[in-house]
Amino acid sequence: MKRLIEAGLMFGNLVHVTSPVLVERYNRALQHLAGKTTKLDDFHIDISGYSPEIGDELDDHLYLNKNGVNRQFILLTTQQKTAPLLNAKFSTSRGILRQFIDENENQLFALTARDAVAGELVNSVFDVSEPARLFDIRTIKIEADTTQETLKDVDKLAALVDRFKAEDDAWFDDVLIADMIALAKKTGDVVRNPVRLKHMQFSQENFHTSHFGGIYIFRGVPHPAALCVDPALRDLPIAYTLSLSEPNRIAKFLQLNELVEPIVKARGIDASAILRQKMDFIVVDAAQDSGIDLTGATRRDIRRLARDHARALPPEWHALNALVNWAEGDGDWPKIGSDHPAYFYTLRAADHRDAELVNMLLAELAPKDVRQLFICHKELFYRLYAGWTETKKAYVVDFLLREYQVDKAGARKALFGHDAPMESPEPIKEDIGQIVGPWGAVRR
Repeated sequence: MKRLIEAGLMFGNLVHVTSPVLVERYNRALQHLAGKTTKLDDFHIDISGYSPEIGDELDDHLYLNKNGVNRQFILLTTQQKTAPLLNAKFSTSRGILRQFIDENENQLFALTARDAVAGELVNSVFDVSEPARLFDIRTIKIEADTTQETLKDVDKLAALVDRFKAEDDAWFDDVLIADMIALAKKTGDVVRNPVRLKHMQFSQENFHTSHFGGIYIFRGVPHPAALCVDPALRDLPIAYTLSLSEPNRIAKFLQLNELVEPIVKARGIDASAILRQKMDFIVVDAAQDSGIDLTGATRRDIRRLARDHARALPPEWHALNALVNWAEGDGDWPKIGSDHPAYFYTLRAADHRDAELVNMLLAELAPKDVRQLFICHKELFYRLYAGWTETKKAYVVDFLLREYQVDKAGARKALFGHDAPMESPEPIKEDIGQIVGPWGAVRR
C-alpha cells in the first residue's frame, strides 16, 4: 500500500496533529470515551478523530468504534470535516458527521478553541453478533460535549440564571450566586454568548454495512430487500434477501425500485467516453492476467493493446464496444441481459437520495472499473488492490493521479452528477433543543 499512501490515494487529507496542546486534549477525550491514552506526540486523524497510528499503537483499530457500532468521535478542529472516514462500518457515518459539523460549525469552532469535543453516533443497538440485529437500527442520534462537560454546565448555568431572574430574594441567596459564578468561569457568559449544538437525528433506512462480509440494506424503497455478499445469509427480517451472486434478481430489484439508469440514456454526460474508459480498465485487467507490462502505458497504448488482442478480451469488453458503436450511430442496439457480465457496467445510479449508495453497489458488481471502485467503494478498492500485480498497481495509481486527483469534483460530476448534487443523509429533526453530554451513553 506504500505506493497509494505516497500518492495521497490512501490516508489522504487526514488532519496532522503535532501540537502538545491538541495531543493533551485528544488524550483527555480518549480517556473519557475509551479509557485509553496515546503516548504518541505526532499522529493523523480522520473526520471522527480516529488515528491509524494510534490504532497500531493500541493494537486496536476499533478503539473509537467498539463492536463496529455506535461510532465515537473526537473533534479537535472543525477542519476535520473535509477528512475521510477510515474503517467505516456503515456507509452513512461520514455523511452524518460531516452534516453535524456543518450545522454546528460556529459553535464547534468556539468549543474546540478551548477543549476537545467528544461524542457518539448513538443507536439502540450495541451488538451485531447476529445479522438480524442490523435491522433494529432505525435512527442515529448524535450526543456530544467537551471533555470538561461545557454544554452540560451551560444548561445548568442557564437554569440558575432563570431561577435568579424569577426569585424575588435571589440577590440574597449567596449559594445561588456562588454557583452561578463558579459555572460562569467554566462556560463564559451564556446570556451574551450562548453555545448550543443542534439536536440531530438521522434516519437509517438504506445503508451499507461491512459486517458479515458486506450487506446493502434497502428498507426505504417500494420493494425492500437486503443484498448480501455472503450467499449463505438468508431469512433476514426483510421482504427479500438477495445474494450479489444472483445478477438477475439484483437487476430486477434495481429496476423495480427505479434505482438505476443506463449510462447511454443519461442526460448531460459523455456516455461514449465513460464506456470507453471502462473498456480500457477491462483491457488493463486482461493484460494483468496475461503478464503484459503496462509501465508508462498511455490511453493510446491501451487501445492499441485492445486492437491487437481483441479476440482474447473478455465478453465485458466486446459488449461495451457494441454499446459504444450504437451510441455513436455505428451499430445496432446490443442485447445485454442481466446475466451478461457487462450488464452492471452499463448502469449508474438514477437521480435520487440514495444515488451514492447505489453507485457503491454497482462498483462492487462491476469491480474492473477501478475508477468507480476507488471513488465509490474505497474499502473494496484497497482490498482488491492488494492482490493486483505490480504493473497494474502502477498503472491504476498513475491513472488516478492524472485523471481523478487533479479534479475530483469535476470527475464525480462527469460520472455521476445530476442536476443536483448527491445529498447527505437527512436529519429527521433538528434545532429542537440542546444536547447534553455523552458521558451517560458513552462507555467510560
